[in-house]
Amino acid sequence: MATELQTNGGGVTLGAMDVVLKIWRSDAETGERSLERYEVTVGEEATLLDCLDVVKDKVDGTLAYRKSCRMMICGSCGMRLDGRAVLACKERMKPYVDRGHVPVVSPMGNLPVVRDLVVDMGPFWSKIRAVKPWLDTGYQEHPEGEFRHSQQAMNPIHKESLCIMCGCCVSECNSMEADPEFLGPAALAKGFRFVGDPRDRGKIERLEALNEEHGIWDCTRCYFCNERCPKGVDPRDAIAKLGAESIEAGIDRDMGAKHAKWFVRSAETTGWLRETELVPKTQGLAEAIRQTKFAVSLAKRGKVPLPFPPHVAKDVREARMLRELVRSQGRTGAAGHIQGERALSRIEHVLHDDPEKAPASRIAPEKARG
Repeated sequence: MATELQTNGGGVTLGAMDVVLKIWRSDAETGERSLERYEVTVGEEATLLDCLDVVKDKVDGTLAYRKSCRMMICGSCGMRLDGRAVLACKERMKPYVDRGHVPVVSPMGNLPVVRDLVVDMGPFWSKIRAVKPWLDTGYQEHPEGEFRHSQQAMNPIHKESLCIMCGCCVSECNSMEADPEFLGPAALAKGFRFVGDPRDRGKIERLEALNEEHGIWDCTRCYFCNERCPKGVDPRDAIAKLGAESIEAGIDRDMGAKHAKWFVRSAETTGWLRETELVPKTQGLAEAIRQTKFAVSLAKRGKVPLPFPPHVAKDVREARMLRELVRSQGRTGAAGHIQGERALSRIEHVLHDDPEKAPASRIAPEKARG
């Protein structure tokens, strides 16, 4: 860390620090790519975006990156820092300097690179448009008067409404890396923003479309989108709510939906996932017969439990009672997930305000989100 001092506009003396960055420079037209090292002196409160501004203003004016609001609102400055998607205006650099670590800055993943840290957002916006991100009110002309909905009715889409379209979740999506046609976490979260809106009249049509190929059930549930979202939208949770709403509406033709239904049924009846019944219940009897040879090889290695007698968990009655309680409260579809969100948010507040009161499994700093 530098020992020199600098002052801000108000004349207050601030500590200065030397920040070293390695930045991937690239040009899509020429295909040239190189990792360049830069060192700048900035204030101790500097963010990654502040450092990039100094690099561009005082060291190398050819550096290309996006920015706008500088206040974590516009989502323009999404990029990767040490391989994880961040908003450059949010990421403070002092912890890296204190550790003596030189971070690597690179463009976001799963999107074509235009130049340096700038990516082509065209594919991102095309998938957002594909989910029809506008209200379908069901009437041709706005009737007289005002439609009002309670806060409780709007709570289901609270988190999804926070999305700033930065693309950080898309950058980290494993499913999109494997299948570029997958709608992706941002588009699906936006999809639930309108599926869960009580003012929308196109819920079933929306769910039908989102259950098509490359839709809801192609998510691998890696949860990287939740980890990387800078605004707490938690796109994977939105995808789970879309799945729950689909099954509740009887839209369960996809194998992923059948898979989810069997998980619930298996847990209700025995308290365990019965793997031997999973393939015939989700993929059908014909596919199960085709997989016989593979199943036998697994059984020889002790990877497949005997189907009879079924192993029943000791306290399976408690799981059944919990399921009945949820049903009796009418928490069907996405409602159960929303209830869980409120509970988790309370735990996060406890963790933030007083870590000693939080459950032991949640006080490890490296495991805490945000």
